[in-house]
Amino acid sequence: MDAERDDIVVLVDENGEEVEFEHIDTVEMNGNEYVVLIPFSEDEDDDLEEEVVILRVEHSEDGDDTFVTIEDDDELEEVFSEFQSRLEEEFEDEED
Repeated sequence: MDAERDDIVVLVDENGEEVEFEHIDTVEMNGNEYVVLIPFSEDEDDDLEEEVVILRVEHSEDGDDTFVTIEDDDELEEVFSEFQSRLEEEFEDEED
């Protein structure tokens, strides 16, 4: 990566490997904060279907943020629906 980007998040997978994700959005709802990420690829022509990853942000008392997997399917679907609505609104605004 040539230029430093502040929208890149590095997570560690179950095998201890670092994986880069691009931060797409932050959604606040029901008193929680969620991040919407997609796997980062420097190849803009990459044909792979983009997988959206949604994680809940938990804030510790010492100021550190931890991303937590959402186990509740209803919670995950609710956040994804909100993200889709925001995305649609953004594209509608750009078309005007």
